[in-house]
Amino acid sequence: MIICFDIGGSAIKGAITHSPERIFPLPRRTTPLSDFRRFVATLESVLDEAGGLPESVAISITGVIDPQTRRIKCANIPCIDGRELAAELEAALHLPVVIANDADCFALAEAGIGAGRDHRIVFGAILGTGVGGGLVVDGKLINADGGFAGEWGHAPALASEAGHPPIAIPIFDCGCGQRGCVDTVGGARGLERLHTTVHDTSLSSHEVIDAWQNGNDEAARTIDIFVDLISSPLALVVNITGATIVPVGGGLSNSEALLAEIDGAVRGRILRRFDRPLVVRGECRLEPGLIGAALLGFGEKVT
Repeated sequence: MIICFDIGGSAIKGAITHSPERIFPLPRRTTPLSDFRRFVATLESVLDEAGGLPESVAISITGVIDPQTRRIKCANIPCIDGRELAAELEAALHLPVVIANDADCFALAEAGIGAGRDHRIVFGAILGTGVGGGLVVDGKLINADGGFAGEWGHAPALASEAGHPPIAIPIFDCGCGQRGCVDTVGGARGLERLHTTVHDTSLSSHEVIDAWQNGNDEAARTIDIFVDLISSPLALVVNITGATIVPVGGGLSNSEALLAEIDGAVRGRILRRFDRPLVVRGECRLEPGLIGAALLGFGEKVT
């Protein structure tokens, strides 16, 4: 038995698992943000509720583990930021602990039992509030020891113009400290930002997509620019990694019409030609973080 967690800035999701296909979720807890003792106590309460003695704990979490220092960078949960989190949790819980970034766990879930099964190289892309990603090769995370591989949302890589016909695109500041990152236009907030910039009208990402699908010209223009902007960086990821499938998670993945537009644009910009969809909706719609954490935990047990 492994206890797996999916930990974000709002909630801690826990589950009992005996295999990646057999996951039994437990009630969610609110994530303590400023008190590390309460954070640990919350995890302990999940372990107590699970009953029995698990062999290990596997965690999918917002944030990135530095592969050299083993310290986590996590802006969403201040009480764990900068800590050697795995080592401190092992000492507190008296169990082996393995941790990976939530986008990495999404990619691992899709590679293991989702849209990426039977593919050797899987790039999992997140189009949620922002942009993220993870890379799995031969069933193993490239970031098995931590690191930033797969973070295609952060680098000054945006085109200066986009759309058909093209228009100039402003260089937006990114939360990572750089300017012109894919993340500034690529997620739900980015789509909203583009719509406001181009049309001087504020709509939610859901409203933009709904209007586009209902034939609204302004929304169609925004989607055209959005797809043009993000497809070239994603095509570059595919060329560099050799991924043969790109499962997508996050809120924007709920629009299969949008994914079809992105897929067509990406396939038109890569060196290898596919006569099948490449950018697809992730299949692990229910708790991919927990599934990925379970796969992480069982992989750690085997090695």
